[in-house]
Amino acid sequence: MPQVIFLPHAELCPDGAVLEAPSGTTVLDLALKNGIEIEHACEKSCACTTCHIVVREGFESLDESDELEDDMLDKAWGLEPDSRLGCQAIIKDEDLVVEIPRYTVNQVSEGH
Repeated sequence: MPQVIFLPHAELCPDGAVLEAPSGTTVLDLALKNGIEIEHACEKSCACTTCHIVVREGFESLDESDELEDDMLDKAWGLEPDSRLGCQAIIKDEDLVVEIPRYTVNQVSEGH
């Protein structure tokens, strides 16, 4: 079973985390299931950028993003070449290292 390493984030995951990930799970679902409260204002429907993540290692193991995700990512704060939406990044068979950006485009947290 692949592992997803979440790098430390001051508010959401101060110590970082190493999580076992069933293949076919999204990065966002894995995080939420393990108490890492990544924003997801559109309820995982690929209609916002609040679950923006940067895949520092293992990016090439993910399926390519589709046009809708790319359009959403264009609006993300701090976009990088290895950026994805956590709700669309489906874990396969390889380990990932994920960074949660410090800021989102939301001015107020949704508080899920």
